[in-house]
Amino acid sequence: MTNKTFNDNFLRACRKEPTDHTPVWYMRQAGRYQPEYRKIREKYTFFEMNYFPEVCAEVTMLPIQQLDVDAAILFADIMTPLKPIGVDVEIKSGIGPVISNPIQSLADVERLGELDPLSHVPYIGEAVKILTERLPVPLIGFAGAPFTLASYMVEGGPSKNYYKTKALMYTQPQTWTKLMEKLGDLVITYLKAQIAAGAQAVQVFDTWVGALNREDYQTFIFPVMNRIFTELKKTDVPTIYFGVGANHLLKDMNQLPVDVLGLDWRITIQEAREREGVTTALQGNLDPALLLAPWDQIEAKTREILDQGIQQPGYIFNLGHGIFPQCDVETLQKLTKFVHDYTSR
Repeated sequence: MTNKTFNDNFLRACRKEPTDHTPVWYMRQAGRYQPEYRKIREKYTFFEMNYFPEVCAEVTMLPIQQLDVDAAILFADIMTPLKPIGVDVEIKSGIGPVISNPIQSLADVERLGELDPLSHVPYIGEAVKILTERLPVPLIGFAGAPFTLASYMVEGGPSKNYYKTKALMYTQPQTWTKLMEKLGDLVITYLKAQIAAGAQAVQVFDTWVGALNREDYQTFIFPVMNRIFTELKKTDVPTIYFGVGANHLLKDMNQLPVDVLGLDWRITIQEAREREGVTTALQGNLDPALLLAPWDQIEAKTREILDQGIQQPGYIFNLGHGIFPQCDVETLQKLTKFVHDYTSR
Protein backbone atom coordinates (compact mmCIF):
# COMPACT_ATOMS: atom_id res chain seq x y z
CA MET A 1 0.00 0.00 0.00
CA THR A 2 1.54 3.27 -1.15
CA ASN A 3 -1.12 5.60 0.26
CA LYS A 4 0.40 7.48 3.19
CA THR A 5 -3.00 8.28 4.71
CA PHE A 6 -4.13 4.66 4.87
CA ASN A 7 -7.05 4.25 7.29
CA ASP A 8 -6.60 1.00 9.23
CA ASN A 9 -9.39 1.46 11.80
CA PHE A 10 -11.31 -1.50 10.35
CA LEU A 11 -8.33 -3.85 10.68
CA ARG A 12 -7.68 -2.68 14.23
CA ALA A 13 -11.30 -3.30 15.18
CA CYS A 14 -11.12 -6.81 13.73
CA ARG A 15 -8.22 -7.48 16.10
CA LYS A 16 -9.99 -5.80 19.04
CA GLU A 17 -7.40 -3.01 19.14
CA PRO A 18 -8.13 0.67 19.92
CA THR A 19 -9.56 2.72 17.03
CA ASP A 20 -9.92 6.44 16.29
CA HIS A 21 -13.63 5.91 15.67
CA THR A 22 -15.95 2.96 15.13
CA PRO A 23 -15.22 1.77 11.59
CA VAL A 24 -18.15 1.32 9.24
CA TRP A 25 -18.80 -0.40 5.93
CA TYR A 26 -21.98 -1.75 4.41
CA MET A 27 -22.83 -5.08 2.88
CA ARG A 28 -23.77 -4.52 -0.78
CA GLN A 29 -22.24 -1.05 -0.50
CA ALA A 30 -21.60 -1.18 -4.26
CA GLY A 31 -24.86 -1.77 -6.09
CA ARG A 32 -28.12 -0.72 -7.64
CA TYR A 33 -28.85 2.19 -5.28
CA GLN A 34 -25.96 4.08 -6.96
CA PRO A 35 -26.70 5.92 -10.25
CA GLU A 36 -23.08 5.40 -11.30
CA TYR A 37 -23.37 1.65 -10.77
CA ARG A 38 -26.57 1.48 -12.80
CA LYS A 39 -24.86 3.30 -15.66
CA ILE A 40 -21.96 0.83 -15.65
CA ARG A 41 -24.40 -2.07 -15.40
CA GLU A 42 -26.00 -1.01 -18.69
CA LYS A 43 -22.78 -2.00 -20.48
CA TYR A 44 -21.99 -5.30 -18.78
CA THR A 45 -23.70 -8.39 -17.39
CA PHE A 46 -23.09 -9.06 -13.71
CA PHE A 47 -20.37 -11.64 -14.39
CA GLU A 48 -18.79 -9.48 -17.10
CA MET A 49 -18.09 -6.78 -14.53
CA ASN A 50 -15.88 -9.34 -12.79
CA TYR A 51 -14.14 -10.32 -16.01
CA PHE A 52 -12.74 -6.79 -16.50
CA PRO A 53 -10.52 -5.92 -13.50
CA GLU A 54 -10.64 -2.17 -14.12
CA VAL A 55 -14.43 -2.23 -14.15
CA CYS A 56 -14.52 -4.38 -11.01
CA ALA A 57 -12.12 -1.97 -9.30
CA GLU A 58 -14.17 1.04 -10.36
CA VAL A 59 -17.37 -0.43 -8.93
CA THR A 60 -15.61 -1.52 -5.72
CA MET A 61 -14.23 1.99 -5.16
CA LEU A 62 -17.50 3.86 -5.72
CA PRO A 63 -18.69 3.64 -2.07
CA ILE A 64 -15.24 4.61 -0.79
CA GLN A 65 -15.37 7.80 -2.82
CA GLN A 66 -19.03 8.52 -2.08
CA LEU A 67 -19.59 7.35 1.49
CA ASP A 68 -16.21 7.66 3.26
CA VAL A 69 -16.52 4.12 4.64
CA ASP A 70 -13.61 2.46 6.42
CA ALA A 71 -13.32 -0.67 4.25
CA ALA A 72 -14.00 -1.79 0.71
CA ILE A 73 -15.33 -5.20 -0.25
CA LEU A 74 -14.42 -6.75 -3.56
CA PHE A 75 -17.27 -6.49 -6.04
CA ALA A 76 -18.04 -10.04 -7.13
CA ASP A 77 -20.69 -12.71 -6.66
CA ILE A 78 -20.51 -15.79 -4.46
CA MET A 79 -21.16 -17.81 -7.63
CA THR A 80 -17.98 -16.56 -9.33
CA PRO A 81 -15.69 -19.51 -8.38
CA LEU A 82 -18.39 -22.11 -9.15
CA LYS A 83 -18.54 -21.64 -12.92
CA PRO A 84 -14.95 -22.84 -13.51
CA ILE A 85 -15.49 -26.09 -11.56
CA GLY A 86 -18.42 -27.16 -13.70
CA VAL A 87 -21.48 -25.45 -12.23
CA ASP A 88 -23.68 -24.10 -15.03
CA VAL A 89 -24.87 -20.92 -13.35
CA GLU A 90 -26.24 -17.65 -14.60
CA ILE A 91 -27.60 -14.61 -12.76
CA LYS A 92 -31.17 -13.95 -13.87
CA SER A 93 -32.66 -10.52 -13.24
CA GLY A 94 -35.28 -10.55 -10.52
CA ILE A 95 -34.43 -14.15 -9.56
CA GLY A 96 -30.73 -14.46 -8.71
CA PRO A 97 -28.41 -17.40 -9.41
CA VAL A 98 -30.03 -20.15 -11.49
CA ILE A 99 -28.19 -23.47 -11.94
CA SER A 100 -29.15 -25.80 -14.78
CA ASN A 101 -27.17 -28.85 -13.55
CA PRO A 102 -28.10 -29.16 -9.84
CA ILE A 103 -26.38 -31.63 -7.53
CA GLN A 104 -28.51 -34.74 -6.97
CA SER A 105 -26.04 -37.57 -6.40
CA LEU A 106 -22.50 -38.54 -5.44
CA ALA A 107 -21.65 -38.82 -9.14
CA ASP A 108 -22.67 -35.16 -9.61
CA VAL A 109 -20.32 -34.12 -6.79
CA GLU A 110 -17.46 -36.21 -8.12
CA ARG A 111 -17.78 -34.54 -11.52
CA LEU A 112 -16.99 -31.15 -9.99
CA GLY A 113 -13.49 -29.92 -10.75
CA GLU A 114 -10.98 -28.13 -8.52
CA LEU A 115 -10.49 -24.40 -8.57
CA ASP A 116 -7.22 -23.03 -9.90
CA PRO A 117 -7.51 -19.28 -9.24
CA LEU A 118 -4.64 -18.26 -11.50
CA SER A 119 -6.08 -19.96 -14.57
CA HIS A 120 -9.80 -20.00 -13.75
CA VAL A 121 -10.41 -16.55 -12.23
CA PRO A 122 -7.25 -14.51 -12.94
CA TYR A 123 -9.36 -11.36 -13.20
CA ILE A 124 -10.21 -11.58 -9.49
CA GLY A 125 -6.55 -11.46 -8.49
CA GLU A 126 -5.90 -8.63 -10.92
CA ALA A 127 -8.78 -6.59 -9.50
CA VAL A 128 -7.49 -7.16 -5.97
CA LYS A 129 -4.01 -5.97 -6.97
CA ILE A 130 -5.39 -2.84 -8.59
CA LEU A 131 -7.52 -2.05 -5.57
CA THR A 132 -4.84 -2.55 -2.94
CA GLU A 133 -2.68 -0.06 -4.82
CA ARG A 134 -5.40 2.57 -5.00
CA LEU A 135 -7.54 2.20 -1.89
CA PRO A 136 -7.01 4.39 1.22
CA VAL A 137 -8.80 1.72 3.29
CA PRO A 138 -8.48 -2.08 3.65
CA LEU A 139 -9.93 -4.36 0.98
CA ILE A 140 -12.13 -7.24 2.15
CA GLY A 141 -12.07 -10.37 0.00
CA PHE A 142 -14.94 -12.80 0.31
CA ALA A 143 -16.47 -16.14 -0.55
CA GLY A 144 -19.74 -17.94 -0.02
CA ALA A 145 -19.70 -20.61 2.69
CA PRO A 146 -20.14 -24.29 1.75
CA PHE A 147 -23.72 -24.59 3.02
CA THR A 148 -24.88 -21.45 1.23
CA LEU A 149 -23.13 -22.44 -2.00
CA ALA A 150 -24.54 -25.96 -1.70
CA SER A 151 -28.06 -24.61 -1.19
CA TYR A 152 -27.96 -23.02 -4.65
CA MET A 153 -26.21 -26.02 -6.19
CA VAL A 154 -28.77 -28.50 -4.89
CA GLU A 155 -31.94 -26.41 -5.19
CA GLY A 156 -30.98 -25.09 -8.64
CA GLY A 157 -31.52 -21.51 -7.49
CA PRO A 158 -32.90 -19.46 -4.59
CA SER A 159 -35.17 -21.27 -2.13
CA LYS A 160 -37.48 -20.38 0.75
CA ASN A 161 -37.19 -23.65 2.68
CA TYR A 162 -34.09 -25.51 1.39
CA TYR A 163 -35.92 -28.82 1.61
CA LYS A 164 -33.95 -30.36 -1.29
CA THR A 165 -30.68 -29.36 0.35
CA LYS A 166 -31.69 -30.73 3.74
CA ALA A 167 -33.05 -33.91 2.14
CA LEU A 168 -29.69 -34.54 0.46
CA MET A 169 -27.95 -33.86 3.77
CA TYR A 170 -30.17 -36.34 5.63
CA THR A 171 -30.59 -39.09 3.01
CA GLN A 172 -27.18 -39.06 1.30
CA PRO A 173 -24.66 -38.30 4.05
CA GLN A 174 -21.75 -39.60 1.95
CA THR A 175 -22.71 -37.27 -0.89
CA TRP A 176 -23.10 -34.35 1.52
CA THR A 177 -19.74 -35.00 3.16
CA LYS A 178 -18.02 -35.13 -0.22
CA LEU A 179 -19.74 -31.91 -1.31
CA MET A 180 -18.63 -30.14 1.86
CA GLU A 181 -15.06 -31.37 1.32
CA LYS A 182 -15.02 -30.05 -2.25
CA LEU A 183 -16.57 -26.72 -1.35
CA GLY A 184 -14.34 -26.36 1.70
CA ASP A 185 -11.29 -26.80 -0.53
CA LEU A 186 -12.71 -24.27 -2.99
CA VAL A 187 -13.33 -21.63 -0.31
CA ILE A 188 -9.86 -22.04 1.17
CA THR A 189 -8.16 -21.89 -2.23
CA TYR A 190 -10.22 -18.95 -3.44
CA LEU A 191 -9.72 -16.84 -0.31
CA LYS A 192 -6.02 -17.62 -0.04
CA ALA A 193 -5.63 -16.45 -3.64
CA GLN A 194 -7.37 -13.17 -2.79
CA ILE A 195 -5.13 -12.77 0.24
CA ALA A 196 -2.03 -13.50 -1.84
CA ALA A 197 -3.13 -10.80 -4.28
CA GLY A 198 -3.42 -8.29 -1.44
CA ALA A 199 -6.79 -8.59 0.32
CA GLN A 200 -6.31 -7.45 3.93
CA ALA A 201 -9.33 -9.24 5.41
CA VAL A 202 -11.84 -11.84 4.22
CA GLN A 203 -15.51 -12.44 4.93
CA VAL A 204 -17.30 -15.77 4.53
CA PHE A 205 -20.99 -15.30 3.75
CA ASP A 206 -23.13 -18.13 5.09
CA THR A 207 -26.27 -16.27 4.18
CA TRP A 208 -28.74 -19.14 4.42
CA VAL A 209 -27.23 -21.28 7.20
CA GLY A 210 -29.87 -19.98 9.61
CA ALA A 211 -32.23 -22.51 8.00
CA LEU A 212 -30.49 -25.21 10.07
CA ASN A 213 -30.97 -26.09 13.73
CA ARG A 214 -28.01 -26.29 16.11
CA GLU A 215 -27.69 -30.06 16.01
CA ASP A 216 -27.56 -30.16 12.22
CA TYR A 217 -25.11 -27.25 12.15
CA GLN A 218 -22.80 -29.03 14.59
CA THR A 219 -23.01 -32.31 12.66
CA PHE A 220 -23.03 -31.24 9.03
CA ILE A 221 -21.50 -27.75 8.88
CA PHE A 222 -19.24 -26.99 11.84
CA PRO A 223 -16.45 -29.39 10.75
CA VAL A 224 -15.99 -27.77 7.34
CA MET A 225 -16.19 -24.24 8.75
CA ASN A 226 -13.62 -25.14 11.40
CA ARG A 227 -11.29 -26.44 8.68
CA ILE A 228 -11.75 -23.30 6.59
CA PHE A 229 -11.04 -20.85 9.39
CA THR A 230 -8.18 -22.96 10.75
CA GLU A 231 -6.49 -22.77 7.35
CA LEU A 232 -7.17 -19.05 6.95
CA LYS A 233 -5.78 -18.41 10.43
CA LYS A 234 -2.36 -19.34 9.05
CA THR A 235 -2.43 -16.24 6.80
CA ASP A 236 -2.68 -13.84 9.79
CA VAL A 237 -5.41 -11.95 7.91
CA PRO A 238 -8.60 -11.09 9.88
CA THR A 239 -11.60 -13.27 9.10
CA ILE A 240 -15.33 -12.52 9.35
CA TYR A 241 -18.22 -15.01 9.38
CA PHE A 242 -21.79 -13.90 8.75
CA GLY A 243 -25.19 -15.55 8.36
CA VAL A 244 -28.73 -14.22 8.24
CA GLY A 245 -31.19 -15.55 10.82
CA ALA A 246 -28.36 -17.54 12.39
CA ASN A 247 -28.31 -16.05 15.86
CA HIS A 248 -29.26 -19.41 17.40
CA LEU A 249 -25.93 -20.69 16.04
CA LEU A 250 -23.74 -17.98 17.59
CA LYS A 251 -22.52 -20.17 20.47
CA ASP A 252 -21.20 -22.69 17.93
CA MET A 253 -19.81 -20.04 15.59
CA ASN A 254 -17.96 -18.50 18.53
CA GLN A 255 -16.03 -21.76 18.88
CA LEU A 256 -14.55 -21.34 15.40
CA PRO A 257 -11.08 -19.79 15.00
CA VAL A 258 -12.63 -16.66 13.45
CA ASP A 259 -11.88 -13.03 14.35
CA VAL A 260 -15.24 -11.35 13.76
CA LEU A 261 -18.84 -12.56 13.81
CA GLY A 262 -21.47 -10.59 11.91
CA LEU A 263 -24.92 -10.11 13.44
CA ASP A 264 -28.25 -9.52 11.77
CA TRP A 265 -30.89 -7.22 13.29
CA ARG A 266 -32.75 -9.96 15.17
CA ILE A 267 -30.39 -9.84 18.13
CA THR A 268 -28.77 -6.98 20.02
CA ILE A 269 -25.04 -6.69 20.51
CA GLN A 270 -25.54 -6.91 24.25
CA GLU A 271 -27.51 -10.16 23.86
CA ALA A 272 -24.83 -11.62 21.62
CA ARG A 273 -22.14 -10.89 24.17
CA GLU A 274 -23.98 -11.64 27.40
CA ARG A 275 -26.60 -14.25 26.52
CA GLU A 276 -24.80 -16.07 23.70
CA GLY A 277 -21.31 -15.61 25.13
CA VAL A 278 -19.71 -14.29 21.95
CA THR A 279 -16.09 -13.30 22.59
CA THR A 280 -14.98 -12.44 19.05
CA ALA A 281 -15.11 -8.94 17.62
CA LEU A 282 -18.61 -8.10 16.36
CA GLN A 283 -19.97 -6.54 13.19
CA GLY A 284 -23.47 -5.20 12.60
CA ASN A 285 -26.33 -4.76 12.84
CA LEU A 286 -28.77 -2.03 11.71
CA ASP A 287 -31.84 -3.41 9.94
CA PRO A 288 -31.34 -2.30 6.30
CA ALA A 289 -35.07 -1.56 6.06
CA LEU A 290 -34.49 1.31 8.50
CA LEU A 291 -32.49 3.09 5.81
CA LEU A 292 -35.86 3.87 4.20
CA ALA A 293 -37.20 5.43 7.43
CA PRO A 294 -37.02 9.10 8.52
CA TRP A 295 -33.58 10.20 9.70
CA ASP A 296 -34.58 10.64 13.36
CA GLN A 297 -35.48 6.93 13.53
CA ILE A 298 -32.24 5.92 11.81
CA GLU A 299 -30.19 8.07 14.17
CA ALA A 300 -31.94 6.81 17.30
CA LYS A 301 -31.47 3.15 16.41
CA THR A 302 -27.88 3.70 15.30
CA ARG A 303 -27.05 5.45 18.57
CA GLU A 304 -28.56 2.52 20.49
CA ILE A 305 -26.45 0.03 18.51
CA LEU A 306 -23.27 2.08 18.88
CA ASP A 307 -23.74 2.55 22.62
CA GLN A 308 -23.73 -1.24 22.97
CA GLY A 309 -21.00 -1.87 20.42
CA ILE A 310 -18.41 0.46 21.91
CA GLN A 311 -18.72 -1.05 25.39
CA GLN A 312 -15.95 -3.49 24.42
CA PRO A 313 -13.03 -3.34 21.98
CA GLY A 314 -13.64 -4.96 18.64
CA TYR A 315 -16.74 -3.48 17.05
CA ILE A 316 -17.51 -2.64 13.41
CA PHE A 317 -20.72 -0.87 12.42
CA ASN A 318 -22.59 -2.46 9.51
CA LEU A 319 -26.07 -3.50 8.47
CA GLY A 320 -27.77 -6.75 9.39
CA HIS A 321 -27.83 -7.63 5.67
CA GLY A 322 -27.30 -5.80 2.38
CA ILE A 323 -28.40 -2.36 1.21
CA PHE A 324 -31.72 -2.24 -0.65
CA PRO A 325 -31.73 -0.73 -4.17
CA GLN A 326 -34.28 1.86 -2.95
CA CYS A 327 -31.83 3.41 -0.48
CA ASP A 328 -30.52 6.94 -1.08
CA VAL A 329 -26.81 7.67 -1.32
CA GLU A 330 -27.37 10.76 0.86
CA THR A 331 -28.79 8.65 3.68
CA LEU A 332 -25.71 6.43 3.74
CA GLN A 333 -23.40 9.45 3.62
CA LYS A 334 -25.21 10.96 6.60
CA LEU A 335 -25.16 7.65 8.47
CA THR A 336 -21.43 7.11 7.95
CA LYS A 337 -20.66 10.63 9.15
CA PHE A 338 -22.88 10.16 12.21
CA VAL A 339 -21.10 6.90 13.19
CA HIS A 340 -17.70 8.53 12.80
CA ASP A 341 -18.63 11.72 14.69
CA TYR A 342 -20.49 9.94 17.49
CA THR A 343 -17.66 7.50 18.23
CA SER A 344 -14.58 9.67 17.57
CA ARG A 345 -12.04 9.47 20.35
